[in-house]
This record gives sequence, structure tokens and C-alpha cells, in this order.
Amino acid sequence: MDKAYRPPEASRDFAELLDTTSYTPLPDDWLIGVTDVVDSTSAIARGHYKDVNFAGASAIAALGNAFGNFDFPFVFRGDGAAFAFDPGVRDTAIGVLRRVAGYARDQLRLDLRIGLVKVRDIRAAGSDVKVARFAASETATYTMFAGGGLNWADRDIKAGNHVLLPCEEYTTPDLKGLTCEWAPIPSQRGDILSLLVEPQDHTRQETFTVLARQLLTALGARDGSSRPVPDDVVITDDVADYLGGKGWADVVLNSDYRRYDDVLRLTLDCTPEQIEEIEALLTSAKGRGEVYFGLHRQSHALMTCLVPTGARGAHLHFLDGMSGGYTAAAALLEAQKHTHQPR
Repeated sequence: MDKAYRPPEASRDFAELLDTTSYTPLPDDWLIGVTDVVDSTSAIARGHYKDVNFAGASAIAALGNAFGNFDFPFVFRGDGAAFAFDPGVRDTAIGVLRRVAGYARDQLRLDLRIGLVKVRDIRAAGSDVKVARFAASETATYTMFAGGGLNWADRDIKAGNHVLLPCEEYTTPDLKGLTCEWAPIPSQRGDILSLLVEPQDHTRQETFTVLARQLLTALGARDGSSRPVPDDVVITDDVADYLGGKGWADVVLNSDYRRYDDVLRLTLDCTPEQIEEIEALLTSAKGRGEVYFGLHRQSHALMTCLVPTGARGAHLHFLDGMSGGYTAAAALLEAQKHTHQPR
């Protein structure tokens, strides 16, 4: 990784990170990568929700294994991921990502779109890429992104620009430590809610921060009451060994049920009353021209786990709704945007 770049100090308060004015810009010559499963909705409808999530996390695992660490910024997005790295590892990363796309094609029967964009190109287009770090526990830290750059890169890559082609002949990528074999986690309170909230282009940062913190409070995401991973799961000795001697309490803490990457993403276990309250709150905010949002209810959450080789105690747990919650919520959010496009 680029020795001139120093990652920002991690915060233990997620609500604090919803004020993105303190985020650190990435260097101009860094690259942003975005992946997504093409037509993931159809794959999920066919029952391949675990494969979709596994493909979504595969680039993160393969890059970290190739780099020898997981210190680069990344975020899991359900049917894809976004990440950043310095130009010194560009050639390694391209080879890895092409193999990952080939793996998705040949082993999972999924079309995983992958693209890379330079940060300077994103800035030239009027957006930015800034990062902050959230310390979910003593061992698990997740990157948050702001500035609109990930959303811009996502749109640009989906338009066919900066796309990497899969390797022609299948070569297995190194996915050590990545698994999606955990049983789906049932809701304890009513529904597993997948929620996406994106500020509209001209929304003031302070306005969005206040609204997002209201949502966290209403949904119990600040006090932990709506965490989708229950506290009382008993794990076997072999699972504890797999996690580096850590117990289930660390799985609970290390789960990424809340994140921000130009969009507030939440996977929460909610009561029907909570969902009604926040849907009314968001409908009002959308009516004021402040946000777009999408939400999806389902009975279970799904966990995809990354246990880094050589640092098993720093295991990470990526969450989504079992019926493709983020994918379904994203479709609703994009539909809202489409209906508000100027004619």
C-alpha cells in the first residue's frame, strides 16, 4: 500500500461517522474498484442468494489474500463490493479481479461485472472519494466512504466504461477464509429490514446527518437492540477454533449491519412499528427533496464471513437480507430516482 497515505484514526461511534465533513480524501492516483452481479434479482429469485452474496464478497477476499493484508479500504454491498488501492498494486489487482470474475462465471454461473476508475477521473467528473474508519470492535474495522465517488464509479462502470473482462481460461482465485455456509439468521422481533438511504444531490450535509441519526435512534441501531445477529448462539469448538479462539460475542460485534458508502446501508431486526415509523419519516424527507430510499422486509438475515489467514481473530462478517435485501432495496431506490428525473 502507498506509504504516503495514512488511514484516518478509527472511530467507535458509528453515528459520529454520519457527519462526513471530517472524512479523509484518498490520493489522486489511487484506483476505485466496483463489482456487482449482473441481474442479481433473477439469481436471487432462483434461490441463489448465497452465491450472490459470496460473489459480492469474493473480490474483497481475493484482493486481501493477494496483497497479504486487508488494510485497503473496502465495503460489502450485498451483490457486489467497492474498494480502493494504490497504483503500486494495480497489476496484481487486475489479475486477481479477472480471476474472480472468471470464478463467478464458471463456478457460480453468475456474471460479475468488475471495473476500475482512477480517483482523479472521479474528481474531474465533479465527485470525490473520502474515507473514514469505524471500529466495530477491538479487532474489526470497516471503511466508510463519502463524496459521491463510489456512486459515480458504479454508474460509469454499469454504462460500460472502465470494465475489466473475466479471464478467458478459468484460474482459481485465492478465496481462503471466505465462507457463506452459516445458517440464515431468523428475525427475533418481526422482520429483518434492509434499508438504503441516499442523500439527494443538493441536500446539505447537516440535514442528512440529522435525519440519519434520527433513523438510527428510531430503529434501535444506536443502542444495539436491533442488531440482526443474536447474542445467545452457542458455537462448537471447531467453529471457535476457525474464528481464532474467539466466541460468538465477537461475531456479534464484528458484523457489519450498518455502514455508509455514499448510501446509508442498514440490515436490522425490527418491529413492525419501527418499520412503519421510519417509512413515514423517510417518505416525508423524500417529499422535501432530501433523500431517496429503498427498504425490503424478510424473515432472515444472511451472513458471509471472512476469516483472514494468519489473523483469524480479526474475522469480519458481512450481512444482507436472505431474500436479497440490499438488491431489492436498491431497485426501489433507483425507481424513485427515475421518477424524479427532469423530463
